Amino acid sequence: MERTSSANDFTERMRRRLENERREIEELTASELGRLAENSRRAARNALRTIERDTEEATGRMRELLLKAWLRPLIVGLGLWLGIFGGGWATMRWLSRSIQARIERVAELDYDINEARRTLAQMEVDTWGVALLEIDGERVVVLPAGTLDNTGWTWRDRPAVKLSNE
Repeated sequence: MERTSSANDFTERMRRRLENERREIEELTASELGRLAENSRRAARNALRTIERDTEEATGRMRELLLKAWLRPLIVGLGLWLGIFGGGWATMRWLSRSIQARIERVAELDYDINEARRTLAQMEVDTWGVALLEIDGERVVVLPAGTLDNTGWTWRDRPAVKLSNE
């Protein structure tokens, strides 16, 4: 039995063939789209991981920079504070020692002056108020008040006797 084809048969075969090819193309396209979607998801995940890692690294570097940026002024400020405090302390120590030394020196000088006054008072007692002076190049003996009358020379209302230069 020989079969002869008619135009309808040919159309039907072409329609089936086109239908099969269309299905194959759709399946192949769906498969390729699925693979493309999986590859896109994988690439997106990798990109996201890379972005997260880079962000964490950048954040870490920023933390280090912020720590250094905060630490430097702290160290400089602390250094300045210590310098000012130490300098002020040293200056105050020096001033207090200097003042203390001057107070002690004044006390010593007061003691020496008082001692000299006592010695002078004792000398006046021991010499009965007689004093030896040189006035205008002349040697003079100053006597206690009321010992001589009309000597011709006086010194602070006390009689004085001029000595010869020979």
